[in-house]
Amino acid sequence: MNTLVRRALAAGAALLACVAMTAGTGSAASAVATPSATTPVALTGPQLAASWTGPLSTRGRYVVDATGSRFKLRSGNWAGAQGTWEGSGSTTDPANNQAGQVSYNLPLGLDRAPIADILAGFHRLGVNSIRLPFANALIHDTVPVPDVAVAANPQLRGRTPLQVYDAVVAALTDDGFAVVLNNHTTGYRFCCGLDGNERWNSGQSTQQWEDDWVFLVNRYRANKRVVGADLRNEVRRDTWDDPNWGLGDGHDEYAAFEEAGNRILQADPDMLVIMEGINWYGIPAAPFSHGRPMLTPVRTLSHTLVDSGKLVYSAHFYAYTGPANTGAASGPGATGDPRYQDFTPEQLAQVVDDEALFVTRSGQHFTAPVWISEFGAGGRGDTDAKAHAWFDAFTAILAANDTDFAVWPLVGWQNAGVPNDSWALLSYDSAGRSLSLEDPGDWRAPYWNRLVTAPSRTGTVAPVDHWNLLDLDHADQNVSRRMLALPDWSAGNRKGDCPDGQRLTGLGRGSSRGLCTDAGRPATGGTTTADWTTVTDERYVTGGDWASGYNKLQCPDGGFAVGYSVRSNAMSALLCAPAATALPTGGRTVWFDHGDNRPASGGSTGSDWAPGSYKGQCADDEYLAGVAYTWKWLHYGVPDALLCRPLG
Repeated sequence: MNTLVRRALAAGAALLACVAMTAGTGSAASAVATPSATTPVALTGPQLAASWTGPLSTRGRYVVDATGSRFKLRSGNWAGAQGTWEGSGSTTDPANNQAGQVSYNLPLGLDRAPIADILAGFHRLGVNSIRLPFANALIHDTVPVPDVAVAANPQLRGRTPLQVYDAVVAALTDDGFAVVLNNHTTGYRFCCGLDGNERWNSGQSTQQWEDDWVFLVNRYRANKRVVGADLRNEVRRDTWDDPNWGLGDGHDEYAAFEEAGNRILQADPDMLVIMEGINWYGIPAAPFSHGRPMLTPVRTLSHTLVDSGKLVYSAHFYAYTGPANTGAASGPGATGDPRYQDFTPEQLAQVVDDEALFVTRSGQHFTAPVWISEFGAGGRGDTDAKAHAWFDAFTAILAANDTDFAVWPLVGWQNAGVPNDSWALLSYDSAGRSLSLEDPGDWRAPYWNRLVTAPSRTGTVAPVDHWNLLDLDHADQNVSRRMLALPDWSAGNRKGDCPDGQRLTGLGRGSSRGLCTDAGRPATGGTTTADWTTVTDERYVTGGDWASGYNKLQCPDGGFAVGYSVRSNAMSALLCAPAATALPTGGRTVWFDHGDNRPASGGSTGSDWAPGSYKGQCADDEYLAGVAYTWKWLHYGVPDALLCRPLG
C-alpha cells in the first residue's frame, strides 16, 4: 500500500510520497447511504469454494467465473511478503519496520497465528479473494526463513520465503479464496516514494521483471484459484525520471505492461492481467507540473492483449492524497493541492469517475472491470473526522457502483487491544488472540458492512462485443496468437494485427492507430498459412474503382482485414483473413481525409482511439475490405478512405 503517506501523517512527509488512490463513481445520494449494522455472511471454506469456479475472465465491466457467472472481487490485501523494513538499521528490529511490525518478508502474522485461524478471520469479514503482495527479491531468496518468522506455523520451518508463499497460496485456495498475485516491490524495502521500488524496472531490468512473472505464473498454473497477475504496485517518479504512457522509451508503463501481460497470457491463458495506472509524475512543488494520472491515459490509449477477456484495470484511493497531492503533511513533497478528503461527496464521485470508473462504460475501446485494489483508513482509536467522512463517502460510492475492491491491509499486530497499525482489519497479539474490525470499538465496521453486503449484480453475464485499439506509434503491436507463431508478414514495417477472432474496423489518418472488433463475429476460415494474404498492391481490387485516383489495398473477395502495416505513417500492407462462409461484396467508401467519418452509434463511438487524427470506421455490421491512400497533394501515403462491406 501506500504507507508513505501514512507515515507522513504520523511523522512528516518524504518527497514523492507514494500514495495510491482511485475509486468508484457515484451520486450524491449514494455517498450518504445509511451505514449497515448487518455483518457479512461468513461462508466456510467449502461454501466459498462451491460458490465459484476458476479460472476467471471478463465480460465488459464484470469479472466472471468459468461458468460465466459474475464473480465480484470482494478482496483484502494480505501484506508482508513485499517486506516491512523501512530502509535503515536491523531488518528484524520492530523500530525499523512499518508500524513496528516485522513480517520477515512473509505474509504478516505467520509468527502470531496459525494460517487456519487467519483464514477464518478473512471468512468472517466477508471477503472472497486475496491480493497477495510479493517482492521480486522473494523469488530469488534461497535463505530459509528464521523459525521465529513462522512460530505459529511450525510446519513452515526450514522453508525459503518463496516456499512459505507457496504454502500460503495453497492454504488460501484450498479454503475457497481467489488469489491475485501482486508484484509490490523489487526489494524488501517498504515503502514508498524514493525507495528503489518506483517502477517495474527499478533495481532490475524489464526483462528480469517479465521473467519473474512468467516463472510465478508457470509455478501456479495448475491452480485455477490463482486467478490474476497484478503487474506492479504504484508506478511513480524516481529521482530523475517520470513514468509515461506511450512514449516508447524505457519508462513507458503502457508498453511494458502490454508486453508483460501478453507474455503472461502466452504462459497461462487463464490468468487475469491487472494493470494499475500511473500513480505519480512530476516534482510536487508549485512551479512544476505534477499529479496522479491514475487511469486517465486509458481514455485514448488502452491495452490490447492476445486474449480480450483477460484485462482488468486497477486504482488506489486514500483520503489524504489527491489528484495532485502526494499526501505529504509538510516539508518536501507537500503542496496546497486538494486532497480527496477535501471534496464533497458529489465532487468525490465525479473525481473518481474521471480518474478510474469511466473505464467501466460499455462498448468502448477501453471497457474493462476496474478493481479498487487499495483503499483504507485508520480504525480503532483514530479521530480524524475528515478521514472518517471520506471513508463513509468513498465506500458508499463503491457500493453504489457495484465496484470490485480490496481493502488495505487485512492483517496487523496488536498488544492488549491496541493495534500497531489501526488500518488493519484483523490484528493478532503474540499469543494469537485476534482483534477484528467487527469487535466493539472500530468506527469503520458499519461502513465496511454496508460495502460488503451491498446489492450486486449476480448470475450469468452475457458475452459482449469487444473493441480494441492497435497502437503502432513506436513499434509493432502483434496481438494475434496465430500471427505471433508465424514469420514476419510485412518485414521492415511497423505492423499491427487484431486478436484472433477480431477484425480491423477503423484506421486513424496519419496516426498509425487502428481499431479492431469482434462485433458480428464472422468466422475465420482457412487452415494453412497460405490462406492469409498480405496485400501490397491492387491485384485484388474488384467491383469497380471505389476510390478513383487513389492507391488501393483490397482483400481478396471473401476475406476481411485483420491487420495493417505502415512505414512512417504511410500505408504499406493490409493483412487479410479468409471468411469461413461467403461474405457480401459491394459496400461503400468511407472517406475521412477531411474529418472523422464514424458511425453515429455503435462500437467505441463514445471514445477517441486516435486523438488528433481524423478517423474512419466501418459500422458494426460491416467488415473492412480495403484502404485507399495517395502520395499526391501532400497526403504522404496515409489512409484516406476505407472500403466497408456488409457482413450479411
